[in-house]
Amino acid sequence: MNLGPLTIVLYAAIAALVLYRVVYRQWRGTLLSRKRLLTLPFILTAIGVFSAATALQSATATEYALLAGDVVVLGLLGVLRSSTSVLSAREGTTFVKGTPLTLVLWFATIGVRVAFSFIGAALGVSNTVTSSTIMLTIGVSIGVQNAFTYYRIQKRGLPLSEQTPTTISARR
Repeated sequence: MNLGPLTIVLYAAIAALVLYRVVYRQWRGTLLSRKRLLTLPFILTAIGVFSAATALQSATATEYALLAGDVVVLGLLGVLRSSTSVLSAREGTTFVKGTPLTLVLWFATIGVRVAFSFIGAALGVSNTVTSSTIMLTIGVSIGVQNAFTYYRIQKRGLPLSEQTPTTISARR
């Protein structure tokens, strides 16, 4: 696989964003809001659709199949990550905290995404297609995770504010 400098910078920036905004916050625990559940996956997916649009116009059936497989597997990992997190009511909203298994599943998610890139290269899929769809697939994975978390919040009757409180007064 031929990774140019721009692709490497893109992967590093996305990895840093996901690691901090999602993985680290889940690990230490964070207060949720509807806005927090929607914003990051929406932005990543929208940018992903925009950046992939040109590459996917000329994509082959193999490239579409690989992308579909990538989205399905990462979506399933999103459901699993959500199901391993602990939800509780705190400060008028829901507090979510990941478990060690959540962290393992995040590393599996990153590994799966990298593996799909290598599988694509082995199948002759254009590096343009695999690199242009990374934001789309990660956005979908986080979106599925957040949708399943929202479902769990609703099922348990936990509160969910429109705006996230700015501080957590009593960590547990």
